[in-house]
Amino acid sequence: MDDTLPGRFEITKDGIVHDLRTPVRPHELTAVRVRKRLEKVMPEDLVTHAGAPDVEDEVAHIMRRPDIIVIREPDMEGDGSFDPRTLIAAIEVVSRSNPDHDWVGKMRDYPLLGVPVYAVFDPRTGTGAVLSEIHSTPDGPRYATRKDFVYGEDVTIAEWTIPTDALPRYP
Repeated sequence: MDDTLPGRFEITKDGIVHDLRTPVRPHELTAVRVRKRLEKVMPEDLVTHAGAPDVEDEVAHIMRRPDIIVIREPDMEGDGSFDPRTLIAAIEVVSRSNPDHDWVGKMRDYPLLGVPVYAVFDPRTGTGAVLSEIHSTPDGPRYATRKDFVYGEDVTIAEWTIPTDALPRYP
């Protein structure tokens, strides 16, 4: 389907999501600025990667493609999807058209995949959150800690603190 239909596909705990979105400038600029800011403060053996391939857990039947991942460069070697257990963090920039995709679906799926830190930047509201500390619940693994932030404040993702000033907002 990837070769014949526009957009991208992800497999969630609830089924297949077909994301038709066309990236908009504020979304892409947010991702670029977050990546650059993280790269300035991270050790050289870590990278902030945006793009393919997907992050997949075949046993859990979940495949996602975060806007940005923080991963050790050696863990990028090989073929196929990235192993989600090698990620240090997944970072999403909320889309204007489907905010629940990032605030609900990925907030549920990333702890199921074992992604230790999930950061969300929301250009609709100029706010975000960093979620961490996966713990077990009757409904499955969830993040125990949530730290909300407002654009303009410094935010800590995993071990690294970056400014959120000058991040674009959606018109």
